[in-house]
Amino acid sequence: MKIYNTLTNKKEEFVPVKDGEVSMYVCGPTVYDFMHIGNARPMIIFDTLRRYLEYKGYNVKYVSNFTDVDDKIINKAIQEGVSSEVIAERYIKEARTDMEGLNLEKAYKNPRATEEIGGMIEMISTLIEKGHAYAKNGSVYFRTRSDKNYGKLSNKNIDDLESGARVEVNTEKEDPLDFVLWKPKKEGEPFWVSPWGEGRPGWHIECSVMSKKYLGETIDIHAGGEDLIFPHHENEIAQSECANGKPFARYWMHNGYLRINNEKMSKSLGNFITIRQISEKYPYQVLRFFMLGAHYRGPINFNDEALLAAKTGLARITTAVENLDFIMDKAKDRELNEAEEKLYNDLDSYRKEFESAMEDDLNTTDAITAVFNTVKMANTSLSSDSAKKLIKAVKDLIVELSEVLGLEVSVKKDDLATEVEALIKERQNARKAKDFARADQIRDELLAKGIVLEDTREGVKWRKA
Repeated sequence: MKIYNTLTNKKEEFVPVKDGEVSMYVCGPTVYDFMHIGNARPMIIFDTLRRYLEYKGYNVKYVSNFTDVDDKIINKAIQEGVSSEVIAERYIKEARTDMEGLNLEKAYKNPRATEEIGGMIEMISTLIEKGHAYAKNGSVYFRTRSDKNYGKLSNKNIDDLESGARVEVNTEKEDPLDFVLWKPKKEGEPFWVSPWGEGRPGWHIECSVMSKKYLGETIDIHAGGEDLIFPHHENEIAQSECANGKPFARYWMHNGYLRINNEKMSKSLGNFITIRQISEKYPYQVLRFFMLGAHYRGPINFNDEALLAAKTGLARITTAVENLDFIMDKAKDRELNEAEEKLYNDLDSYRKEFESAMEDDLNTTDAITAVFNTVKMANTSLSSDSAKKLIKAVKDLIVELSEVLGLEVSVKKDDLATEVEALIKERQNARKAKDFARADQIRDELLAKGIVLEDTREGVKWRKA
């Protein structure tokens, strides 16, 4: 498999540190509100990468954090008159609801910053001992120029950098480019005891510590949004490699920006959209399908038209699977004829098309095309006259490849489906007995429940109106 490595600015053959194992760290959300759809993109993309690696036989150790101490969390807690812990707990719970809805596989670990303070103090102490950090008035700063390789991820020349953005202008610093590792407490803020006084950690240090604790000093893949390349990931590399004396991550992957109607998403523009808001209009699976419809490294533009197109595209797959289930129930369990044998043997070409796309830097766009091509073959070549073995093989392939993408395309029978199918069977029996009044009555009962019946050559199908 080839992966585009931000560190080298080129596609590289993916070779993990350990045979058969992959260590993967993905930066998670800051839990001060419901997650927005920008959070959804890296979650879906890198969950899909994990799924594909597992499909190929790797044991993936996947870690993604919750930042549960941050200025935004503290400010919201002050506004509501509650503790930061209350805010964090509330939105971690809501985040898990959205993550489950998006069909994200459970992480090996979802560490929280507040539970890893001891490790952060230890790493900061190591950086001070090695001369890469210094304490000043209760704060601790990283000496950015002490890392000769600083800027290697973002390709920024340290001499050209100016203070700004998240680089705080501060007269305490030896250099304006130094960044904070530990900050002293302020009135009303949560704090922890440290060798430098009561306070709390800076943002960047948490991921370095969590990654090291749960995955080791050198990991295979570190991933996140493009906006994290600088300064967050650049600073992670600097503090991790200066503290540990080893390479931090071998492959760096970043997804492109998400825009709303071709504009940057922001609360000031009034186009800030949460995952939960979308889930109230569309199933979570539609949002997942939408995110996979564009290559992860490029930008993606979100609007209602794109969501409707994603809904239609996903329905093509789920409808095909429903139809295959339907005709399989009526097909005969017989040997394949010559034409069916060819179709059966050709199934591997669809799998190879899918894998080839995924192996090429996680090209989910072309992988979906491979699934659609399989669906097209199913729709045009199979019927209830086909051998059951062939129908099952085609259905299983569509479901399997869709599951690699995290898409659930097999419709699970619920109580409604069981009731509808029982009434359809009763209606069929009534028609055979020439009790047309009862047959029509059942059709009307189902129509009143919003169920439309369709009499086809293969038998009776039903759908929600």
